[in-house]
Amino acid sequence: MPVRTFRTPHPRRSRRALGALAASATAAVVAAATLLPAGQAGAVAGSLRTLAEAKGVYFGTAIGQGDLNNAALTTVAGAQFGMLTPTNEMKWETVEPSPGGFDFGPGDRIVAFGQAHAMKLRGHTLVWHSQLPAWMNNLPGSQVQAAMRNHIIATAGHYKGKLYSWDVVNEPFNENGTFRDDPFHRAMGSGYVADALRTAKAADPGAKLYLNDYNIEGLNAKSDAMYDLAKSLRSQGVPLDGVGFQAHFVVGQVPSSLKANLERFTALGLEVAITELDDRMQLPPDSGKLAQQARDYASVVTTCLAVRGCVGLTQWDVGDADSWIPGTFPGEGAGTMYDNAYQPKPAYHASVDALGGSASNPSPSPTPTPTPTPNPTDGVACAVTAEPNAWNTGLTENVTVTNSGSRAVNGWALSFTLPAGQTITGAWNAAVVPAAGRVTARSLGYNGTIAPGGSVSFGFQASHTGNAGPAGQFSLNGVACSAA
Repeated sequence: MPVRTFRTPHPRRSRRALGALAASATAAVVAAATLLPAGQAGAVAGSLRTLAEAKGVYFGTAIGQGDLNNAALTTVAGAQFGMLTPTNEMKWETVEPSPGGFDFGPGDRIVAFGQAHAMKLRGHTLVWHSQLPAWMNNLPGSQVQAAMRNHIIATAGHYKGKLYSWDVVNEPFNENGTFRDDPFHRAMGSGYVADALRTAKAADPGAKLYLNDYNIEGLNAKSDAMYDLAKSLRSQGVPLDGVGFQAHFVVGQVPSSLKANLERFTALGLEVAITELDDRMQLPPDSGKLAQQARDYASVVTTCLAVRGCVGLTQWDVGDADSWIPGTFPGEGAGTMYDNAYQPKPAYHASVDALGGSASNPSPSPTPTPTPTPNPTDGVACAVTAEPNAWNTGLTENVTVTNSGSRAVNGWALSFTLPAGQTITGAWNAAVVPAAGRVTARSLGYNGTIAPGGSVSFGFQASHTGNAGPAGQFSLNGVACSAA
């Protein structure tokens, strides 16, 4: 099949939480843990986690510290998943923004949430060409190796004994299989990979050490380069335990060679894992796209279970509302198993089936609020008006949603895109997350129903950097809305 072209997942950077969230995020860790039955944190019967663990693998997710303030998200994360990866909180620019100036607070909050829910933890990532602080990008080549070693020793050493694995080197290859031109390769050549792995092993001997990349899921030039590197490292006795396959897929394009590709890596004595799974589509979703997405998820789960040495799968982000995809691929999204209201989609039920559960009696985790479950999209239509009122660097915007369909909407989630440079600082009559990019406003307990012909209004306050235009691209429970 043709090679899929992905941009490096930099939008994960756009979801980086701000330091000002630290205190409230820490409190949210404790609060989220209490949402599960006593003594059963991370062990909900019939969940993805318990079904996967019964098959000898894990099923994980990725969250950032800002997500810890989202009760709906943390409830699903804590109840359904058994492995946790920080989206940005252990990356170089967060951990060591200045030479030798380490800040482990953001990562520690993700670790605390994982420990509260008895999750395995994945460190992500020690050495990566992206999200490096400016000082590291500008460092003279003669100083790069010492800086890299110091960063690995300090970071892996700080989390010693707490993590299942580390993505030691992330995305080392270009699409044609050549090494990326980054500070590490320029200074040390391809030998930087072995040096990083040996340094990480000395700093945290108990953690599994991985290489991780995207577009290596099928048989192609990039996966060949990763295979050749892994084979060479193993032959040299370099401490490499596994390879992570990110699996940022497009609906209907899971490579048919996935199983054969994974098996050639496990034949080297390595673990393999699906580390950043999602399956994006053109918006809005419809029944055909969602059905194909369900088949894709089931195929990936079934493939991992069929490969001896595939230790688990991790979905990148929890639900569509917090996904990185729309921020990088405008007009695309809906790539996870949970919709914008954190309700399970067909992909969830297909994954449950693939793990040996029953889609006819699924066990999705409950939402922590009494918001009614959204109706199916049949008969749903909507119109939206958005009226901004701007000043200097701020604005307020009133949004009115009219149900122009033939059936009542019970429990609504309105997704929309903010103009570049706008950041939401507050909202009324709705819960709105995240603060920028593609965001979702969810109904509250008192305004969840919109009768046919009826409407509901909410609003938000935002800062802006010059573009004070209205939000756009509205969709109600996955159905595109017209302008009223």
